[in-house]
Amino acid sequence: MSVDINAIGSHKIRSVPGGEQVELKTFWQDQDAVVIFFRRWGCMLCRLWAKELSEIAPVLKKNNIKLVGIGVENASSKDFLEGKYFDGELYHVEDISTYNTLGFKRFNVVSIITSLFWKQSREAIAKGRGMGLGGDYKGDWVQTGGALLVGKGGNVRHFVQTGPGDHLDNKEILKHFNLEAEYKEETMANKVRDNIECNTEAT
Repeated sequence: MSVDINAIGSHKIRSVPGGEQVELKTFWQDQDAVVIFFRRWGCMLCRLWAKELSEIAPVLKKNNIKLVGIGVENASSKDFLEGKYFDGELYHVEDISTYNTLGFKRFNVVSIITSLFWKQSREAIAKGRGMGLGGDYKGDWVQTGGALLVGKGGNVRHFVQTGPGDHLDNKEILKHFNLEAEYKEETMANKVRDNIECNTEAT
């Protein structure tokens, strides 16, 4: 799915925790930007993705690339902020239309539970548990998210999650901005996770 960057740029969001309102386009008007749309602040898989993204935050900052995390609601945002899972700015959308415009699909209760048994979800859950990330059950369980990578000259990468454990690889993010040489596999996340088994999104 292609995205109209001008149309999505006019959508309004609010900062966490202050609640100040801004338009999405302010993130990429004057610099490149990595904008992540999380599912739920209390989702352990989202906390894991946030921690993984924070590993490339110094590289992004050094290259004047803004890192922003956006949630679908305000529920559990305080816990997410206080947990210091994400080394970037945090916001939440004003309403679900922003996620809809970006093509982020909604599951139903049965399909979201089933998706947690997918290989990518099991691996991510196991890693999150191993890191003690925890989580809660507050908020919108069935919404998925994704990302927008906005570079110079209208170079846009639109990533849509296929399921709750589907995360855009750190190396792919850096590659979009021609920074793949900055990726250090031995220290950064998203390496292949082998022989990991688990089966729920529980805390």
